[in-house]
Amino acid sequence: MTRHLVTSALPYINGIKHLGNMVGSMLPADVYSRYLRQRGHEVLYICATDEHGTPAELAAADAGLPVAEFCEQQHRAQAEIYRGFELSFDHFGRTSSEQNREITQHFARKLHEHGFIEQQSIRQVYSPADGRFLPDRYIIGTCPHCGYEKARGDQCENCTRVLDPTDLVEPRSAISGSTELEVRETKHLFLTQSKLTDEVEGWLDEASGEWPNLSSSIARKWITEGLRDRSITRDLDWGVPVPADTWPELAAEGKVFYVWFDAPIGYIGATKEWSDLAPAERDWKSWWYEAEDVTYTEFMAKDNVPFHTVMFPATELGTREPWKMVDFVQSFNWLTYYGGKFSTSDQRGIFTDQALELLPADYWRYFLIASAPESDDSSFSWELFASVVNKDLADTLGNFVNRVLSFSRKRFGDQVPAGDAAGEPEQRLAAEIGGLLADYQTHLEAKQFRKAAQALRSMWSAGNSYLEEKAPWIQIRTDQDAAALTLRTAMNLIYLYAVVSEPLIPGAAKAMRAAFASDDPQRSWVSVEEARSFELVPAGTDFTIPPVLFAKVTEDDLADYRARFGGAPDES
Repeated sequence: MTRHLVTSALPYINGIKHLGNMVGSMLPADVYSRYLRQRGHEVLYICATDEHGTPAELAAADAGLPVAEFCEQQHRAQAEIYRGFELSFDHFGRTSSEQNREITQHFARKLHEHGFIEQQSIRQVYSPADGRFLPDRYIIGTCPHCGYEKARGDQCENCTRVLDPTDLVEPRSAISGSTELEVRETKHLFLTQSKLTDEVEGWLDEASGEWPNLSSSIARKWITEGLRDRSITRDLDWGVPVPADTWPELAAEGKVFYVWFDAPIGYIGATKEWSDLAPAERDWKSWWYEAEDVTYTEFMAKDNVPFHTVMFPATELGTREPWKMVDFVQSFNWLTYYGGKFSTSDQRGIFTDQALELLPADYWRYFLIASAPESDDSSFSWELFASVVNKDLADTLGNFVNRVLSFSRKRFGDQVPAGDAAGEPEQRLAAEIGGLLADYQTHLEAKQFRKAAQALRSMWSAGNSYLEEKAPWIQIRTDQDAAALTLRTAMNLIYLYAVVSEPLIPGAAKAMRAAFASDDPQRSWVSVEEARSFELVPAGTDFTIPPVLFAKVTEDDLADYRARFGGAPDES
């Protein structure tokens, strides 16, 4: 058993997230965490709402609420949705917590102590119309690199380039829309990343050997272009305050830390939140401080990669303390909606709360993992969603479970039948299932989620092929023991599916396990050898027939979904 720390990118507090956000961080992190737990590892899966910065202030203003009240409401709303998706966080915290404030200020003091934070006078954008300095995200304009017209003053979400507000073409205020912007002098703190370039590059050389190309290439691009000193404070009302004992002048001016300084530290803060709930039983430092026995994996979309592979590592290294550094950065491309962006304002795309109103979590979990945007972008369409649900979940898995159990009960009663000993068809099936289970395990361990879903689907398909080959509905006419063997074997497959499908479809997995009276709740996994034996569910075991696991998506459903959420571009 090994210790695994897993984090997924912190969802912004400014509204409910769409499916692309789910598949780009939290869901694959959950699948991986569930798998590791089932294999007997000690796992701590941490996430939190990212509550500071411009998005929170703007969204709160739009909602007509104080920012603290808005964040509290949105945290509760997001947490409820993630429970609906059966995300198995060990803790879902908040970057506005006292724990994160304490640890962020500690990091800043240590960085200052070792000469990696400097105070500088800078020229910053000021909006007379708004009567305030505008933090980076309060400024919107055209990206000078790719021409994207809604780039923010800190980063272009289209090409992922890090920007300064003065880089933007035709900048304007995100508050008032005013283009009458001035540049005035003010003081801020800077993280002197340039001094840490060699250390970050050396760490990256050692750490990134097995990272996906998407993660390592983005990190390398930053290193190659050279690390610049970055401002880590902002003129905002909401955030982690600059500590007055270290920077009294800036504290008096109300400066707060930049959201991208405190947000990654929020993983540590959320872990301390978790620990503080049961301090006699939990030790947050054992996961983050001198934690040589911990393997740390981060999950995120590609726009978050630069901050997690360069800025946060530089922050940790600069403290000169033994903080746990990430071992593996699993990044994802975009999930698009019919090739375009999800858009709340244009009512295009489906968001996580809406998804759960339509169908249970397993439908979405399986589809998203099977379509995960790993090597390149992937596109959501209702037609593809319906095809995957109907073929893989309803027909291949759900129908197999229902017809095996229904036919067996009709012919042999409510207990698993005995029948003949296994023969050559069962031996062939055992070899196939064993190989597919081994592949499935390999892909999950490698965090190759599309391949893992394909291997799982192939296991389900193998059961259907076996059933068609043996045809117990024909065997029963002349040889009841042969039919009983076929059904007993198929029931063992159902139990195997129940156990090993749990990382992807935990709801259906629970229902399948509950069908068998012999289910041992302590069983967490099925080894390849056990899977090949077909002795997981012995003859004589009582069983029940679960409700329909997956209903098909009909043409009427599709028409309704397209009308409500938008379809292909020429239909919207």
